[in-house]
Amino acid sequence: MGTLYLVPTPVGNLDDITLRALRVLKEAELVLAEDTRTTGMLLKHYDIKARLCAHHKFNEHQTADAFAARIAAGETMALVTDAGTPGISDPGFMLVRACVARGARVECLPGATAFVPALAASGLPCERFTFEGFLPQKKGRASRLEELREEPRTMVFYESPHRVVKTLGQLAETFGPERRVAVCREISKLHEEYVRGTLDEALAHFSRNEPRGEFVIVVEGSGSGKKREKNKEKQPSHPNETEQQ
Repeated sequence: MGTLYLVPTPVGNLDDITLRALRVLKEAELVLAEDTRTTGMLLKHYDIKARLCAHHKFNEHQTADAFAARIAAGETMALVTDAGTPGISDPGFMLVRACVARGARVECLPGATAFVPALAASGLPCERFTFEGFLPQKKGRASRLEELREEPRTMVFYESPHRVVKTLGQLAETFGPERRVAVCREISKLHEEYVRGTLDEALAHFSRNEPRGEFVIVVEGSGSGKKREKNKEKQPSHPNETEQQ
């Protein structure tokens, strides 16, 4: 019985890869890549010579079962995407499911993913959250946002630069312009940026400044906003004023 290794790759800085990930990529009999050109540059950077084969959203329906059969028969393969952890808003689920169905071993290495640093650095509650990934581009988009209107947990979305202004506008319209947000751009890259404030403020910022790079949008849950308003009501009306005991 072989093994399928899910190997996280850097979302920005090429140093953000573990020693174990490099060892697995060196030792794997075959590296399955979302884009062999992108992965080829990473392997070249670390002087890793490995056999590469394309496995992406356009062919995974046709290739998952065949690769799973080979792994079950004894081959060791590593699955990578262009950036981050396979299966998290990237190809990977179908191959993992096929391997599990055949009883093949699947291991996921810990490592880079974009939403974790964005959430942790957002300044919003992160003990409980919901990861939404990419919203539907057209059909079902408005209804999904409506379903999330009263979501009490912090929400995490992925978005592309050409849709981020539209998405921030829709979030403000659905959740209210005063809902708190952290918009994280180009995580772990040279031009990394965090824009924190209200949805209205973030929308204004990216309407003035052309969005570039990949985005993670972290939105405060409805419960957090209500708690903040209650805390404001409890605060003394004057900084030196205290409650009488």
